Amino acid sequence: MADNSASEAGFISRVFSELFGSPLNVGLLCICGFLLYKIFKGRGSSDPIPKKPELPKMKKRDFTLEQLREFDGKGPEGRILIAVNGKVFDVTRGKRFYGPGSPYGVFAGRDASRGLATFSLTEDVLKDEYDDLSDLTSMQMESVREWEMQFTEKYDYVGQLLKPGEVPHDYTDTEDENPEKSEKSEAEKKTD
Repeated sequence: MADNSASEAGFISRVFSELFGSPLNVGLLCICGFLLYKIFKGRGSSDPIPKKPELPKMKKRDFTLEQLREFDGKGPEGRILIAVNGKVFDVTRGKRFYGPGSPYGVFAGRDASRGLATFSLTEDVLKDEYDDLSDLTSMQMESVREWEMQFTEKYDYVGQLLKPGEVPHDYTDTEDENPEKSEKSEAEKKTD
């Protein structure tokens, strides 16, 4: 029995000297201890960060440039709309990208097509009147279409950007999100 306790004490002594005998081992133990602390401390935190309630989905409608400018994220509601290639998207949930003071904040409440096509984040590329994009190169127009596809996949489509003198489209509650889709589905129905 005495041999057993002596060998046990010898084993503990060897493990202790092995762990704390080298500065490298001491450093690794400190890192392991810190990581374990972070893991267990994170599990005990029961105070979730309160989230700001999301805005209700915007009813579809068409916008003039003046109407679009109202949705720059600075209003009381904080809603942010951006037009890309004639389509208006609600990018409010991407506020950290498109909100005031953010990297793409210059596009909030504006037609961002030209800026996205030319990869320019300066306000001088944004026009105050309707921009038909007719002077863009084919490569720049392809870039606009790619941005439009990304916005379509990620954000809610809320309407069209109206040309001067254009009459707003009358959206119904049951209409598809994208008017092109509904036009296609109507055309498909006629062929059946």
